[in-house]
Amino acid sequence: MSPSTPAGPDLRPYFDELERFADGQMAPAEQEAFELRLAQEEALADAHAAYEQLTADLRWAAGHDTLRQRLQALDERMNERGDALARTQSLVLRRQRRWAVLGTLGAVLLLAAGVAAWYFSRPNPARPARNWEAYYQPDPGPAVTPALLHRHPLLSEALDQYQSGHYPAALHSLGRVSPANVGADTLLYLRGLILLRQGQGAAAELYLRRVSETGAPPELARRARYHLGMAHWQAREMAPARAALRAVAADSLNPYRASARQAVAAGVLEGQ
Repeated sequence: MSPSTPAGPDLRPYFDELERFADGQMAPAEQEAFELRLAQEEALADAHAAYEQLTADLRWAAGHDTLRQRLQALDERMNERGDALARTQSLVLRRQRRWAVLGTLGAVLLLAAGVAAWYFSRPNPARPARNWEAYYQPDPGPAVTPALLHRHPLLSEALDQYQSGHYPAALHSLGRVSPANVGADTLLYLRGLILLRQGQGAAAELYLRRVSETGAPPELARRARYHLGMAHWQAREMAPARAALRAVAADSLNPYRASARQAVAAGVLEGQ
């Protein structure tokens, strides 16, 4: 008699939603809300993983017809991978050509704008800037290299869109990346970064807090704590912003320690 195995997650309360999500039948707003629940509700995330495993097992057990369908689906995924790779390469090439054409003119204009800005709005040292963006050190994410394009074309597409400032498109592309291929913590962190740059600090907090508090790799957790503090600041939640950035400033291993110490030392988080 084989030993008993623990019961898996109960799919029944979520089955209809999981099926519609897997089949792509949700409207964009509904899909976004469902993905947010996946990031927040452990029971739903477990049910989703069990549903994915169940459907994979059923497809395998169905025999030759299912095998044919799996091969067809694999072909479609490979086509999608190729399309994403081509789109990302095209985006990279267009951006490189644009910078090559506008590089000299842009440098001159930036220099002129910098001189004008310095002359007409020279800061008063006694009154430091109080805007969070004046102290924020962005994280551009991994560089889109040929190796990354080859291994993770969908992630590369999302990163290129994020680095180009196309935040809604980047969020949409990121939703198509499988956590099994990249890592759930990495996807949560990137989603938090994109939402923060999009001006949605309150929404970014949900993802960055989960990365900083739920056993992510130490380096990633340290980065998330800094951006979480900035998300609080952007959302005008000054008490948690002060607490988070003071903790970052005290952490000698945090790569954003200097930026956090600058904001704390300037006193811009006090009395707002």
